[in-house]
Amino acid sequence: MSANRRPGPGRTSLRWKIAALAAATAALVAAAVGVLVHVWTAHDIHDRARARAFNAVYAAADVHRRTGALTEDARLDPPDLPASLRDPADGARHTAYDPRTDGNVGPSMWAARRTGGPGSPVLAVQVNMSGELHTLRRLDATMTAASLAALAAATPLAFYGAGLVARRLRRVSATAARISAGDLDARTGPAKGRDEVAEIAATVDLMADSLARRLRTERQFTADVAHELRTPVGGLLAAADLLPPGETEDLLRARVRDLRGLVEDLLEISRLDAGAERPVCVRVPLAAVVAEAVARTGLDTEVTPCGPGPGRDAGADTPVPEPAVETDPRRLERIVANLVANAHRHGAAPVRVTVTDRTVVVRDHGPGFPADLLLHGPRRFHTGSAERGGGHGLGLTIAAGQARLLGAELRFGNAPDGGAVATLRLPA
Repeated sequence: MSANRRPGPGRTSLRWKIAALAAATAALVAAAVGVLVHVWTAHDIHDRARARAFNAVYAAADVHRRTGALTEDARLDPPDLPASLRDPADGARHTAYDPRTDGNVGPSMWAARRTGGPGSPVLAVQVNMSGELHTLRRLDATMTAASLAALAAATPLAFYGAGLVARRLRRVSATAARISAGDLDARTGPAKGRDEVAEIAATVDLMADSLARRLRTERQFTADVAHELRTPVGGLLAAADLLPPGETEDLLRARVRDLRGLVEDLLEISRLDAGAERPVCVRVPLAAVVAEAVARTGLDTEVTPCGPGPGRDAGADTPVPEPAVETDPRRLERIVANLVANAHRHGAAPVRVTVTDRTVVVRDHGPGFPADLLLHGPRRFHTGSAERGGGHGLGLTIAAGQARLLGAELRFGNAPDGGAVATLRLPA
């Protein structure tokens, strides 16, 4: 009867959100660690290559000064010397990184110094870094593979952990939905853990306990007031019968009858709330029961049975039996009478009642049900929009309660061309 405002099937599961966040975090950490390791290792390789080049050019310069000969790895004014080292300062050692690749020699670290004063030849040593850089590339590949493996292992674990949280949240959500639907005995159960989800579950249970206590108090108050009013109202009705005939007597009698009807409605709602009512189901012809209920209202209402009905089959002398349903006829009549009375009181003529296999549809041609009723269902002492007229809001509340007692489905809607439509579908 009331709209379900929970997220639909298109919503993104919290499990996927947490798993995606964990995967993104793991990928970011792996990338950050990989970059840091790469930068640190590359810096270390360059530092070691520079130290080797420094030591080599120092040893070569010492040998050349003493013997005039060159060591195996030293050269004088090599043509491939980087431009930044072609004119080094006297007596100073200089290094430069050369990313060029020439044959078997890959990226290198050069160190150079002059053999004497200005204009003297430049002694240079080249340290090949191909092996170290190849090791760095292998380290990068290993870090990438390890990061991907860690990500592949972390994502299912995050998905599983997020599923545990999402499962607990779904249980809390389902409990809250049951409470919203009127099941105030629904509880999430003992809390597992001491985290925020357990706190939410405990809060929902506390809310349900508070609502149940308040609702029981209100229902008990309503029942007590109705019981207390029943006797004085009966006395008023008896006293009104003793008044001399006249306009005042008719007006007073009508008002007392309205008051007695309100008291009886409150008592009926109290019994429905307390679960004291029990249906007595028998097999009855649906169309006949509905027609009888409409006739007892005394209101001008058109009843249209659709589908098979009583009569004779074409070309045969055997009567076709009217479709029957197994239900409580007294409660069914109460539902139909309330729906018809509500249509006449708050809607506009013509009011039509259509009976099919197991369905009864009551439609008027007034302003239709208010949006609040379509959203939340009928509520006692709440009649919705002003254009639907006045009243106590008990007729539809009683009809909905009796329908639940019969296991029937009662839906409220508005016709596309105007008018309120109440549909009662009896169980099979």
